[in-house]
Amino acid sequence: MSGALWKRTAVAQAAAVRAGEVTAVELVDAHLERIAEVNPAVNAVTQLLAERARAEAESADRRRAAGAEPGPLAGVPFTVKESTAIEGVPTTYGAERFRDLMARSDAPPVARLRAAGAIPIGHSNMPTMILAGVHTRSELFGDTANPWTRAVTPGGTSGGDSAAVASGMAPLGLGNDSGGSVRIPASFCGVAALKPTYGRFAADHRIGPDDPGLAAQELVVDGPLARSVDDLRLAYEVLAGPDPRDPRAVPVPLYGEPLPGPLQVAMVTDPGGHGVHPAVRKAVESAADALTDAGYEVREVADVPRLDDALEVYGRMTLTEFAPSWPVVKPLLGEDGHRYIEMGMARRAPVEVTEYLRLTGVRLGIRRDWAAFLDTYPLVLGPVFTDPPFAPGEEVRDAAAHLRVQTAMRLCTATSFVGVPAVSVPTGVVDGLPYGVQLIGRSYREDLCLEAAGAVERRLGVLTPIDPRP
Repeated sequence: MSGALWKRTAVAQAAAVRAGEVTAVELVDAHLERIAEVNPAVNAVTQLLAERARAEAESADRRRAAGAEPGPLAGVPFTVKESTAIEGVPTTYGAERFRDLMARSDAPPVARLRAAGAIPIGHSNMPTMILAGVHTRSELFGDTANPWTRAVTPGGTSGGDSAAVASGMAPLGLGNDSGGSVRIPASFCGVAALKPTYGRFAADHRIGPDDPGLAAQELVVDGPLARSVDDLRLAYEVLAGPDPRDPRAVPVPLYGEPLPGPLQVAMVTDPGGHGVHPAVRKAVESAADALTDAGYEVREVADVPRLDDALEVYGRMTLTEFAPSWPVVKPLLGEDGHRYIEMGMARRAPVEVTEYLRLTGVRLGIRRDWAAFLDTYPLVLGPVFTDPPFAPGEEVRDAAAHLRVQTAMRLCTATSFVGVPAVSVPTGVVDGLPYGVQLIGRSYREDLCLEAAGAVERRLGVLTPIDPRP
């Protein structure tokens, strides 16, 4: 039985432990065996916590035997991005400089998952300092391979988690997203991911004692990756809620009031009119058919509100905030790790403080226009990435390739800027590569996104876990 445990969903794994069908130790051991089998080829898990995970599983089994409640994620292993703290483990950011940066406590989402019975089994790879590109390659740990084929990137920046989940090394991964960093790797690796509303999950993204600037505070959110939407929903229920360590997190109900049906879905295949690959368009249309069959009313719209404005303001605000620290950050990125950021900086210049303050007002206006749009259409269906998965390192090959990748992720960037929730869900395989779409919703209505993504999944299926391929 243990050899098949890693193939089960997180929901099924937790249910088996809770029912006493398997022990938490057996569950962890099954995943450690799978990691030993496939991680040498994929290189997704960077710091394996084998002894620690097994000890936590043994403790969980003892507590359950004594009659304690094992938790909704009883015994379920999960990976954690190298930028998110696990107590007693270095939070390296993939950089040589932080190789020994020992975490003093769990980051809030790690603590919540552990409190629900889940067990961190290892850190996962990402681009160095989350800044070196969209391909998952770090100075410390090298390249992560896409389990479907090494010819394309697993995406980033949470590519280690997506590759680990897709290849069965863990049923859940914990990443973060400020412009597509859980949704893009999920789509490229054939798994599902949730980017929550700003303020839905408590977080701590500090490097050292100082808090990040305004843009980093408001754009970066932690989010889970999983093979099924049901697993995402379970992780969502565990991760949501306030925490005294994060005053941004708010006590909003997990599930909002039911909306009168049929629920309106705005379908946009080519956000901003910048072009979309036929395979991506087909993925969106397939998801639309699935939603229609499930009782949703899908209407194709010309575009989402002010997409190009959102991209421009996002770029200028983040660059202005980041530019003063660039001379310090650049040496931390290792050889050629600076190229992705410098290509972006070459396209935009920082603005003066008066212009930055004006842009904060423009952002509010963009959010207001999105709120009005989502009042008419509670859900938006669109692409995660408007091109097929690309070759590792393509985004830093030259300026044209950099712009092409940035343009393809535009709907992810805009929705991060607005702060609304989105779920990435697979739609199928084309020419050997997985494709996916995203369902975007009103603020704090992750429940609507998850329900719609579940309808797509029921029609189009679950693609993973898979064995790594050349």
